[in-house]
This record gives sequence, structure tokens and C-alpha cells, in this order.
Amino acid sequence: MITVNNVSLQFGGRKLFEDVNIKFTPGNCYGLIGANGAGKSTFLKILAGEQETTTGDVSFSPGERLAVLKQDHYAYEDQAVLETVIMGHERLYQVMKEKDAIYMKEDFSDEDGMRAAELEGEFAEMNGWEAESEAAMVLQGLGITDASHHKLMSELTGGEKVKVLLAQALFGKPDILLLDEPTNGLDIKAIQWLEEFLINFENTVIVVSHDRHFLNKVCTHMADLDFGKIQLYVGNYDFWYESSQLASRMANDQNKKKEEKIKELQNFIARFSSNASKARQATSRKKLLDKITLDDIRPSSRRYPFVGFSMEREIGNDVLYVDNVSKTIDGVKVLDNVTFSLNKTDKVAFVGRNDVAITTLFKIMMGEMEPDTGTVKWGVTTTQSYFPKDNSEYFEGSDKSILDWLRQFSPADESDTFLRGFLGRMLFSGEEVMKKASVLSGGEKVRCMLSKMMLSNSNVLVLDDPTNHLDLESITALNNGLETFKGVLLFSSHDHQLISTIATRIIEVTPNGIVDKEATYDQFLENESLQQQVESLYQNA
Repeated sequence: MITVNNVSLQFGGRKLFEDVNIKFTPGNCYGLIGANGAGKSTFLKILAGEQETTTGDVSFSPGERLAVLKQDHYAYEDQAVLETVIMGHERLYQVMKEKDAIYMKEDFSDEDGMRAAELEGEFAEMNGWEAESEAAMVLQGLGITDASHHKLMSELTGGEKVKVLLAQALFGKPDILLLDEPTNGLDIKAIQWLEEFLINFENTVIVVSHDRHFLNKVCTHMADLDFGKIQLYVGNYDFWYESSQLASRMANDQNKKKEEKIKELQNFIARFSSNASKARQATSRKKLLDKITLDDIRPSSRRYPFVGFSMEREIGNDVLYVDNVSKTIDGVKVLDNVTFSLNKTDKVAFVGRNDVAITTLFKIMMGEMEPDTGTVKWGVTTTQSYFPKDNSEYFEGSDKSILDWLRQFSPADESDTFLRGFLGRMLFSGEEVMKKASVLSGGEKVRCMLSKMMLSNSNVLVLDDPTNHLDLESITALNNGLETFKGVLLFSSHDHQLISTIATRIIEVTPNGIVDKEATYDQFLENESLQQQVESLYQNA
């Protein structure tokens, strides 16, 4: 158990936290949420002992072991992969090294024998004889095959290093597990394995993530960092989001009687209780949900941008024809005879294990890159708006303010009043609109690019990983906006919930062609014959 007592943290004149008192108990997974800059990662560092507090302290139950997902992907370059994982259990690793050093001695004394016996006993208590097999199982679950277990970390790709550091944190059944963005860089199979691992994990987990599907699957509680405090809520992210929206509506409706509000709350609780996760904790979670009262739900201070796309003209039957498109980059074939056509009601998610292949396909479709073979033809009634994965060319070296930057993409109304109103809905208010476009953060640039797309009134949207750099509030707003869009949508994303709530068709791009299916994302993933077909195309690469 972790107990946080009167913790405050102040940087200069700004207070991140003030008098935070909270307990994190075993058997629960807490999703730590808050607006960008609220201090989520800083709070994890306080819990890990890596950040001093201004006031207060953090204490653990005696003898508990803490494991933290490391963020430095180059910290173990000279270590073997398997050894790097075992290093996650610091005491076990120390015992192993000391024990091995004693046995390597040529002049083995009685004292050495006694010390070795002590170490062997401690080693056995920590389940040391199973350490290598357990580490190997975690690595395999995350997609690191046996062939890589004895390689040096320096020999791995960036994505593989991410998985090894995650395996290091998970190894050895820690009592407390702190995970900052654990799904970043993971493929869908690795994320699914991690979800199952955490659902069945019996100790305390605190996780920061922008992946709503992940938070919904694994979390029993949300720890909401707001107003400099942390408030605990029973349930997953969707429950927290809907309850905060319900609280805002209730607070704004002064005329509604308390009895009506209680009835609305009861209906809300019943709906979420019946949809409880299949997780191990579902039964106890349902009991806790049933106990929630009006005073337990509070409006959030979060601000959500408005994302909404409209079409200037209806789209005809001819949308897009892609015929036998192939492309090789740096000697590697990333697209192989890709052929498909679109219908005017399609919302297509492009998925796959190689982001470069999908980005390349999008660039070819948008005329930014020529295919080696094949053709792309858009229908005459289509107008396309494109969100590239790399938007730097739109901002680098620009001396324009946000206001003037957006003005150049506004065909209907270029007045300051219109543009300020538009930017205000995208959370650029007051003098913020005069900031230079070249100095914007990643999330601000994405909101500008989405604004540009909304002004275009196109009937086809092409978006390459649009949730990168966005906070949960902006991701939720984008999700809602794309759901209500009436035109054709082509997009890629690592956000499971975005894909599963929007896509009506899935195209998996592999090195040996595509697998194309009209289905939801979950149906696509759960279809065994489809997944066997996908796997065969990757294995034959």
C-alpha cells in the first residue's frame, strides 16, 4: 500500500499539488489522469522517490518492493536482454552477482561458504531459480522472441528496447508498479498481452496513459489530478468521463429538483454497472459503483476543444481507386501490389506493424510520393483534406501568429472575429492567438492542423496518426468529431478506442499485400481466420 500524506509541490510561484492525501491499496489499478501540464509524470516521480516534495511524505507498507517503468532507452546498452529484465528486481540481481562472484573464487574460504549459503537461502526465497524462465515468459508475451534474449540491448531496435524496459518493470511480481505511458511504442498484440497481465495482477498498479481503451480495460479506479488535488473515483476512464459530464449538466441545471438528479444518477450507475469489465475486480467494482451518491461526482475543470467536420458538397459513387501500388524504400519493399476501392460511406482504418508502410501509402494517395508501380485515382466529386504524420513543414520557420497562420487556410471568412471565435473553440483564447506558429507545442500544432482541416469543408478526410501529442480531452473531442462526420474517412491510429468506435472497414497493410474486411476493429481482431491470413502475410515477408 502507498500512503501519501499532505504532499505539496511548488515550482517557483506555481503550485502543482497542495496537501494531497491519498491511499493506493493492493488489488487495484489506478489510472492517473489530468490535463497536460497538471503534473501526472511528476507525481509518479514523487511516488518513486525521484522528486522531492515541498511538504509531506510518501510511505509504503514495510518490505514492499517498488518497480518503475524506466524511460531511458539507452541505459542498458552493454547488458544482455535477459539480464536487463532481471535487473528490475534489484535485490535479486545483487544476490545473483554476489553469489556468482563467490563461486568464481579460486581460494574459496569457510567464510565464503557461509556467505554463499546465506545468499542461496535468500535467492530461493525470492524465487531466484525461476528468474530466467519468468523473465523469458514476460519477454515472449511482449513479442521479444527467444533469439533476442541473449543479445545486447544495443543490438535491439527502439521498439524492442521499449518492450524490454516494460518487461523489466513487470518482472518478479513487484508489490507496487508505476507505469508512465506503458503502451507507447507497443503493437496491438503486446498491448493485449499487457492488458491481461495487469487485469490479473494482484498488487498495486498506478498508470499514466493517453490510451482510453487501455485505461478502460485495466483500471479499477481513476485518480483525477485537478485543482491541485487528487480525487479518487471508482471505475474506469469512460465512467469517470461520463460522470464528470453528468455532474456538469446537473450543476448547470439549477431548476432540476434533487429527486430528478438522484434518479438520473441511479440510471447512470445502473448502465455502467451492467457493463462492468470482465476483469477480476469487476464484482467488487460493481458494488462500489452502486454506493456512489450525488456528492461523490464532481464537475471537472477540464476544457474540451470542439472538433467538427462539415462537407461543402455531397460525394458521388466514385471515390478512390488504388490499383496494384508497390513501393520500395531503401531497398525494402513496404507496399506490394496494393489494390482496393472505396465506397462513399466508408470509414477505413489502416492498420499494420509497419507505420512507414501506411504513411507511404497515404503519401502516394495524396500525390506527395510516386509509386514504383500502380495508379491512384480520385473521383471527380471528391475533395480531400490531409493530416500528415509529420506536420513540421507547416510550422518550421513561420513568422506568422496562430491567427495569421490559420487565415491562409480560411476560404470563407478571413476576419479576425471569425478566426478568433474558431480558435477559441480549439482552446486558443485571448492573446494566445498571437503566439508564433513556429514555437507551438506538439499538441498545439495538432489542434492547428485539425482547425485547417475543419475550414476546408472537404468530403474526404485522410488522417495519419492524428492522436499523437494530444491529451485525453482532445482525443475524446476528435473521436466525437470523426464519429459524426458524414463523408469518407481514411485514417491510421494506435488508439484502439478511436479505431473501434469509428471504423466500418479495416485494411491491414503487410509487406506482402493487404487484408481488407468490412468489419469493426474488434470483429477484425477476433476473427481467427482473418488473423491467420494476416499472420501468413507477415511470415512470408
